Amino acid sequence: MRRANVLYKDEEAGVLTQFDDGSFSFHYHKTWFDNESKPAISLTFSKEQMEYHSKYLFAFFYNMLPEGANKQILCSSKKIDHKDDFGLLLASAGNDTIGAIRVIRIN
Repeated sequence: MRRANVLYKDEEAGVLTQFDDGSFSFHYHKTWFDNESKPAISLTFSKEQMEYHSKYLFAFFYNMLPEGANKQILCSSKKIDHKDDFGLLLASAGNDTIGAIRVIRIN
């Protein structure tokens, strides 16, 4: 199992988890979920429910991944399998992202 904090404008909004079977969950922290002034991190993760599950990396996070030559360079330099989407997300979405969301590995 691998886990990562999902930050919205540098505040922890929730946790993204990849389970040993390859499936994923995202759940909001209770304090974020209960605070009406805190927005949903995306339209696909509305605050109508606290937790989401998927067999695959959620499209919202998948769209944060590098592509093409950038993906090849990152995989080569960090020794990440090109099929390891969660590994790529952890390697690339911690600092250099477009927008308000960052994804930081939980050790």
